[in-house]
Amino acid sequence: MGRGVAYCTPAVNNMLRGIFVTGTDTGIGKTVVSAALLHRYRLAGPVGYWKPIQTGIEQDDDSATVRELGSAADSEIHSEGIRLERPLSPHLAARLAGHEIEAAHLENLIGSLPTNVPWIVEGAGGALVPINDSWLMTDLMKRLGLPALIVARSGLGTINHTLLTIEALRARSLRVAGVVMVGEPNTDNRVAIEQYGDTIVVGEMPWFNRVHADELGRWSRAELDPANRLAEFFQS
Repeated sequence: MGRGVAYCTPAVNNMLRGIFVTGTDTGIGKTVVSAALLHRYRLAGPVGYWKPIQTGIEQDDDSATVRELGSAADSEIHSEGIRLERPLSPHLAARLAGHEIEAAHLENLIGSLPTNVPWIVEGAGGALVPINDSWLMTDLMKRLGLPALIVARSGLGTINHTLLTIEALRARSLRVAGVVMVGEPNTDNRVAIEQYGDTIVVGEMPWFNRVHADELGRWSRAELDPANRLAEFFQS
């Protein structure tokens, strides 16, 4: 199996509900968007957050950030996962730690995920980040069986990056739930992404300066997915 398209068997746990948060790049705002989704969708019932793979754990702990910014209870955060010290691509961070991220380990983690609530699952880096010698992040998405929500910048270059991500996901038969744009609002870029990507932008999140949970919650309830387009992924 090569490093391009890795072919998967069907999802291990096809009872899971929710979305997989991916991005057009690293440092794009996936973690803040994940916390915002918690604020937005717990209004309709219980929801959980999971970060299956975290690199750079010494510098960043995305689960802890979502717990804080999402005003999350312990029951809303699933803390089990692969945690690696170096802030690198998962395959390289694991290699430098002296091991490989095994598909069987990931499958066991997925199989143990409770199915009684919908999940916001946050990826590491972008859609085509390598996990090991044969898996990309898209393979983890397929194993989970969840549609992808793409987090993208709003400024120059985002049309190309976002359309490439959409194309990569659809080429692997992954459903695109929508896009959240982060940064200064840019109507032209939003329209282009929706038109050429045949998708919807469900939110335009500003770059928050030292964001706090209350501020993020207010924004989420007022501005994130106002048309309720993502609700189907969180329903029973």
